[in-house]
Amino acid sequence: MILTFILMSVCLSLLSFLFIKMFNIALKRYEAHFKGQAKHNLTEIFLFLDPVQLWSAAFLCCLVCMMGAWFVTSHLFISLIVGGIFLFLPPFIFHRLKKQRLHRFEMQLPHMLTALSGALKAGSGVQSALKLVVQESEAPLSQEFGLMLREQRLGLSLEQALDNLLSRMPAESTQLVVASLKISAQTGGNLAEALERVAQTLRDIQQIRGKIDALTSQGRMQMKAMVGVPMVLMLVMNFGEVNTLSLFLSSQTGWLVLALIIFLEICGIFFIRRIINIDV
Repeated sequence: MILTFILMSVCLSLLSFLFIKMFNIALKRYEAHFKGQAKHNLTEIFLFLDPVQLWSAAFLCCLVCMMGAWFVTSHLFISLIVGGIFLFLPPFIFHRLKKQRLHRFEMQLPHMLTALSGALKAGSGVQSALKLVVQESEAPLSQEFGLMLREQRLGLSLEQALDNLLSRMPAESTQLVVASLKISAQTGGNLAEALERVAQTLRDIQQIRGKIDALTSQGRMQMKAMVGVPMVLMLVMNFGEVNTLSLFLSSQTGWLVLALIIFLEICGIFFIRRIINIDV
């Protein structure tokens, strides 16, 4: 018995050591990946924050959320899941910020094209007209076109600067603007009228998208309610009827029911998003 106990203790110690070592390696790799992606993504949206401080804040938020989940549920597994969610949440936040910034950029393009067309009709050149429009515009349009103008001053051609703009703002509206400016620079022609037609096309597309968003707003609200109601019910069950929630968390059948609920939630979100996401 003593020898068996010693062997089991040694095995558990070795397994614990290997687990901690592998966890540290994985955490360091994710930290390096997090810092690199954070620096790249924040630079793209013109937010100049220190990735080291951002990683420290994300890790601290992870620990606080784990402690809060442990205080509410008293279950280690749920606490680890909550901590992992908040640790891996920043990349999704970066993606959301980039998407919102791209949307604001697209909404500003028609007004910018109209102003640029007016400046060209008044007799200004393309470079001077762009500079004037950038000075009077707001972010993110002023940031992106200002960067394009600075790239040209550093020696890049107009085509290369426009390609860089399209890579930073990958949207169909940006592609239309870039194509119009490239064609005008290569073949000539009335650029002012071409920009007016592109601006009108973008306004029509935005109007159609606005109608689609209005028609699909109920579906988005249903998706949010479908995700939020089970979480609220779990909190009510935990504080109001503790024994009810403990039946789910202390039995194999309860965990299977929770897994089934999560699976059905994911399927519902997937199908609702497929229905309400309509390409124009």
